[in-house]
Amino acid sequence: MSAAEAARSYMSIGEVLAQLQGEFPDVTVSKIRFLEGEGLIEPERSPSGYRRFTPGDVERLRFILVAQRDRYLPLRVIKDHLEAAEGAGGPRALPAEPIRLSRAQLLEGAGIDEEILAELEDYGLVAPIARQYDGEALDLARVAGALIRFGLHPRHLRVVKAAVDRETALIEQAVAPLTRRRAPGAPAQAAETAHEISGLLERLHATLLRDRVRGVLGR
Repeated sequence: MSAAEAARSYMSIGEVLAQLQGEFPDVTVSKIRFLEGEGLIEPERSPSGYRRFTPGDVERLRFILVAQRDRYLPLRVIKDHLEAAEGAGGPRALPAEPIRLSRAQLLEGAGIDEEILAELEDYGLVAPIARQYDGEALDLARVAGALIRFGLHPRHLRVVKAAVDRETALIEQAVAPLTRRRAPGAPAQAAETAHEISGLLERLHATLLRDRVRGVLGR
């Protein structure tokens, strides 16, 4: 590749931002610089000190942003995945294996402290598996942390857990005939039915909640 061709392949931080903001509206120049400061990306520098991004850098940024947005992974975990993928030529897709986080990684990823996590565990809202936490635990901890800002602490969420337990019992009752069948395809049919009922119950719950909130607000 000639020097002129190499120069054309480089992008400024503004050009990178323009590429990513359609998919990630919240990304900013400051965010990209922060990720660089944390060692997750290492763009080249021009002789005058300007950042020069390659298509590979953009792909790496997209990987990081998807991992944060869709899987709620802490930066430390994302960095581990990136380092593991470097030997294979860089990340092409998010790792398919289930999320497994240490206690410290869960606290960092959820933005909560040890006291809140202990409460969530005491009330049966979060539970480790072999001393590690999965993606569901991370998502729940993040939501619980956000609710605390409104004065809703883990003890207040017991009513939500109780409602979910009752809804789960309804699903179990509905799919029980399928789970008892030994015909080929019965387990897959039971899973599909459970997911469909779960989705309908979620819609019902959301609709009822919106209606009740309107009543609270006097609308």
